[in-house]
Amino acid sequence: MQPDLPDLTALADAYGVATRYENAEQREVVVDTDVVVAVLAQFGVDASTPEAIGRELAAVRETRARTALPPTLVLREGTGYETGPAVVELEDGARRTVEEFLPGDLPLGWHRVVTAEQNVTVAVVPRRLPEVPPAWGWMLQLYALRSDESWGAGDYADLAVMARRSADELGAGVLLVNPVQAISPTHPVERSPYSPSSRRFANPLYLRVTATKAFATADETTRERIMARKPDSAELIDYDAVWRAKLAALEMLWPQEVPEPDPALEDFATFSALAEQHGPDWRDWPEPLRDPRSPEVAKARVELADRIAFHGWLQHLCREQLDAARKAAADMPVGIVHDMPVGVHPGGADTWALGDAFAPDVRVGAPPDAFSQQGQDWSLPPWRPDRLAELGYAPFRDVLRNVLRYADGVRIDHVAGLWRLWWIPPGEPPSRGTYVHYDAEAMMGVLALEAHRAGAVVVGEDLGTVEAEVTETLHERGVLSSAVLWFQRDYDLPGHPFIAPGSWDAEAMASITTHDLPTVAGWLDGEHVRVRAELGLLDGSVEREYASARKEREELTDFLVQQGISHDDMVAALHALLARASSRLLLTAPADVLGERRQPNLPGTVSEYPNWRIPLPVTVDEFFAHSRVRRLITTLRAARPQQD
Repeated sequence: MQPDLPDLTALADAYGVATRYENAEQREVVVDTDVVVAVLAQFGVDASTPEAIGRELAAVRETRARTALPPTLVLREGTGYETGPAVVELEDGARRTVEEFLPGDLPLGWHRVVTAEQNVTVAVVPRRLPEVPPAWGWMLQLYALRSDESWGAGDYADLAVMARRSADELGAGVLLVNPVQAISPTHPVERSPYSPSSRRFANPLYLRVTATKAFATADETTRERIMARKPDSAELIDYDAVWRAKLAALEMLWPQEVPEPDPALEDFATFSALAEQHGPDWRDWPEPLRDPRSPEVAKARVELADRIAFHGWLQHLCREQLDAARKAAADMPVGIVHDMPVGVHPGGADTWALGDAFAPDVRVGAPPDAFSQQGQDWSLPPWRPDRLAELGYAPFRDVLRNVLRYADGVRIDHVAGLWRLWWIPPGEPPSRGTYVHYDAEAMMGVLALEAHRAGAVVVGEDLGTVEAEVTETLHERGVLSSAVLWFQRDYDLPGHPFIAPGSWDAEAMASITTHDLPTVAGWLDGEHVRVRAELGLLDGSVEREYASARKEREELTDFLVQQGISHDDMVAALHALLARASSRLLLTAPADVLGERRQPNLPGTVSEYPNWRIPLPVTVDEFFAHSRVRRLITTLRAARPQQD
């Protein structure tokens, strides 16, 4: 039986579920009815029959009729709102009585408005963030750093050294770091930094054991036992060996006297202790343990109290070392910018602790386009927009706070997700999904408020198929967009010529490439074609792909000639081209200035390629002594000198 389509459309609209959308070719696509019904089911909405749709639609309309205010009000500063008689409870504890309108002079912050019928969150947010100072700097894969002191992978102390020496010796002003959010403390260790167990806590795998106070005060015998755990260097990063060694060392140092955790940290530490016993995915745990508020979990909190305290202690260590890294960047005009992934692992700590704030049975991805004809499945669960509003956007706010507590800025991966996300229903391929819309005004407002309070800059990753409204709003609110050389082409003109760097977005963070694209040396040598051909990832013939790569190199070489840039050294030439970009931030990668041919991550692969495992070919000390590094960043340094 087919549901009545106008009523289904009205019901879908009420929950932000798209029944049609415009694809990458700007053609309208009508979403299959069963997909819409399946996505609505993730909201607990039954749209399986006309009768069910009628009941659900009536319930929506009844709720709207009896509630004058939305579940959360997010207002730009200076904006009033009609509430009727109400009491405003300000964040600082003060109270105001209003007769009809919420006044426009409320201070920035998180407040509440109480009427006879409702008690809702009010967030008063800045209209625009301050201007981002111009700077150049590094896009850093932290795990790839190597030093004599780190244990098989880069760590937070390496980050501090990189920040301090980049500022003092090279004049860098910004350092963008891959996500360092928490993993499940189990084996095999999750390698992708874009699929964390929690976005609210940090990854203890990046701790430097020997930089802890506990190590400094340990006796000589304990120190020797700990240093004996240090793993040997390897051609590829062995996350399991690194975590096994650090965990054993930290267990030796644990003082067993730690501050009382807050409720969120208590939940995360409890998840970590349970994961050590039952595995990293709570969906596979015994049924009673899947609910963090169950009596069985309460009993486990008592039985595992020591282990829970240990994992809480690890987070305190992470905060100390991340704070130290931030202080090391104090002389940078921008500082350390942390990357915030678009989601979390579906069976990780956040989905366990936050429950129905997520839609756990759908996956986020992307619809089919020219680059991915079958669409993309990122295997990440999305926020439920209705629950975010009902919870006063606290889950989103808390993620931002926990990133910004040790950052000078944040890069929002797939920033278009603040507007809409592609939801893929259970059992469906990525091509059979639909967009679910979020309250972008609210999401951007919460982001702006938390960044304002932290004194942080914000960058939105708006690459790929993104609506123009997204980039326009980013700039309006003082958020930088992203510009990547490979994509800086005029797609409205025949042949898609490169855009002169002086015409790039001024309010952007610009780079030559990204972690998901070939390195400069790899692109110039056709390494990206060779690897994909070897792994069977090419849609067409190998010869055609190599020919296309040659054509792209020729086009870029011709463009360099047009710009009057010598191409005798193509890597230097591309950095000189980047230096001419009008964008506020200019970023390059250590791997690119060192000539590394392998890209950090090859999308579409998991174990077939060493994603997130490739170390830099030199140590941190060797990096700063390297003549090639200093030579290649000369043009960037001249273009974005540090201001005294």
